Amino acid sequence: MTISPAAPAFDKPARPDAEALAAVTLALTRQFGNRTVTSQAVREQHGHTLTWVANQPPDVVVYPETTEEVATIVRLCAIHRVPMIPFGTGTSLEGHVNAPFGGVSIDTSLMKRVVAVHAEDLDCVVEPGVTRKMLNEHLRDQGLFFPIDPGADASLGGMASTRASGTNAVRYGTMKDNVLSITAVLPNGEIVKTARRARKSSAGYDLTRLLIGAEGTLGVITELTLRLHGIPEAVSAGVCSFPSIKAACDVTIATIQSGLPVARIELADAAQMRAINIYSKLSLPEQPMLFVEFHGTHAGVREQAERFGEIAAEYGGGAFEWATKPEDRTRLWQARHDAYWAAHALRPGAKSLSTDVCVPISRLAECVEDTQADIAATGLLAPIVGHVGDGNFHVLPLFDADDPDEVAKVSAFVERIVERALAMEGTCSGEHGIGQKKMKYLPMEHPPATLDAMWAIKRALDPLNIMNPGKILPS
Repeated sequence: MTISPAAPAFDKPARPDAEALAAVTLALTRQFGNRTVTSQAVREQHGHTLTWVANQPPDVVVYPETTEEVATIVRLCAIHRVPMIPFGTGTSLEGHVNAPFGGVSIDTSLMKRVVAVHAEDLDCVVEPGVTRKMLNEHLRDQGLFFPIDPGADASLGGMASTRASGTNAVRYGTMKDNVLSITAVLPNGEIVKTARRARKSSAGYDLTRLLIGAEGTLGVITELTLRLHGIPEAVSAGVCSFPSIKAACDVTIATIQSGLPVARIELADAAQMRAINIYSKLSLPEQPMLFVEFHGTHAGVREQAERFGEIAAEYGGGAFEWATKPEDRTRLWQARHDAYWAAHALRPGAKSLSTDVCVPISRLAECVEDTQADIAATGLLAPIVGHVGDGNFHVLPLFDADDPDEVAKVSAFVERIVERALAMEGTCSGEHGIGQKKMKYLPMEHPPATLDAMWAIKRALDPLNIMNPGKILPS
């Protein structure tokens, strides 16, 4: 990547000097009292702790309660050129919340009000610390729900920042499809609101989508207006095993191409099913498996399930095991959501590197099958799961972090997955985001002019390069 010689000067990120950091810490302590924390344990909790990215804690953690308090923190850091790292629940996987240059972690977990619910308009306004489970519990009595479900009980601000999706994306879309407006504090401390509550608008640049997926590098999200959906009259879920990964992927493709409105369609390979049975105490077949769910009327759900069964049978699918009771469905989907933790039961004490790619759905079977062949040839233990309804799948190699040969083998394997996806006109990340670990892949995916445009936006909004520096854009 090259930056045009005419581009304005842009500071390289750097650790703040001791005097600046001391001034900020003192001012935050005076302003926020015990909501300013400098203990080692809390700081390490606010660095990255998942997968193999090293923990890089901030120097200070502060817990604002309002948009105005966030603006105060941001202005103070800008004056002293101290880096800032927005923090939600810390469930991201690519080092998004690490503080490679130190600075202040802005933890929004106390900002958890559901500000308003407009049931008649199917939308709501929430603060960023509200988690998806918290919101859906609040909405249940009104017959509404928010559908984006990445698995972890992530904060909605963090989900917007990483452009999260998850198991329901095939029917309901991702965060970019379900956020109507954002209130955010820019790196200079100014407060902006990106849109109104109207379902569509042609008024100006789409700043909402600019902030969604920006991973906190362009500002701190302090409020979101979200699309809601009615809780379906009937829900039907089940699992079906297949003789091969290819057969399961082919069924997924056929289901989507047939126009069947499946709500969720999730893949787990044989290794992952073995882990799920151990961790969640289930006794499902340890073969490639599709987890499926249908939403709609009782008659519609029954018809959809029957049609899906016909498609599955054409590809050698086994008998369906349906979960008709709500508690059985919950247990089934909780087992799928716990796949990350379950995989570690296959090799206790091992480290893992969770990675994801996304390809056009017509190339899904080929990409997953080639990845499985790579796993076998490399001799890795690497379960596969996927939100395969939109061509997105995850691989979790398990390895000994103290064995340099294993680390090198896993690193090369992950590179090959990305190269394979890009060769199929896919992307290096369907939903994990870039953070620190995937920065090196952006130049493989985007031409220099595209990266220049991204840098131009970053320079314009964050000329001091202090808002979550060292993330997304390779220097």
